[in-house]
Amino acid sequence: MIPHREAHRTERIGWLRAAVLGANDGIVSTASLVVGIAAAESARSTILLGGAAGMAAGAMSMAAGEYVSVSSQSDTERADRAREEKELAEQPESELDELTQIYVGRGLDRTLARQVAEQMTRHDVLGAHLRDELGQSTRLAARPVQAALTSAVTFAMGAALPLGVAALTAGSNVSVNVSIASLVSLAVLGSVSARAGGASAVRAALRVTFWGALAMVLTALVGRLVGTVL
Repeated sequence: MIPHREAHRTERIGWLRAAVLGANDGIVSTASLVVGIAAAESARSTILLGGAAGMAAGAMSMAAGEYVSVSSQSDTERADRAREEKELAEQPESELDELTQIYVGRGLDRTLARQVAEQMTRHDVLGAHLRDELGQSTRLAARPVQAALTSAVTFAMGAALPLGVAALTAGSNVSVNVSIASLVSLAVLGSVSARAGGASAVRAALRVTFWGALAMVLTALVGRLVGTVL
């Protein structure tokens, strides 16, 4: 018999979260930076230089932030695993009772729960406790390097769009063109990521577009004020 293999969306959550965060931040932060510099009536070369610097710095910042954050999660998972191994070695009966109680809480009667706990203990005692007591899973384990690389690459890809539009736009239309292109891209990104995660595409598109627009408006106001003062 061929084993039945189901693909669930939760298996994507690690890289999908990092990818969406990176691309979204790349578009929003770079577009806001470009719009803010342009609002200060800066030269085209200054706008492009600022955007390029923002893209490079942002990609490295995302990589470092994701790596540190997910590494902390991974450290916690390893610490919990070590503690569980110690408890299983020192208090096997107590751990068996704990596993039994978990299955009772999930709806099994105590006799059946005990039988299941004993069988799971014989099969893979550590795996049973990590999964059923701590909620840890190999498929959902923290992967710092994957998260860091995904965020950095998708940030750079997202940032390239407003920067490319700014490079191709001549005259005083930089802010308008970059804003429109970025908001459309954010809407598409929100829709695609929502579909990949099985959520509402419209709601996600509206949510990400709203916050992107707000960031650009506020940055443009700051650029205009600073440009006026200077």
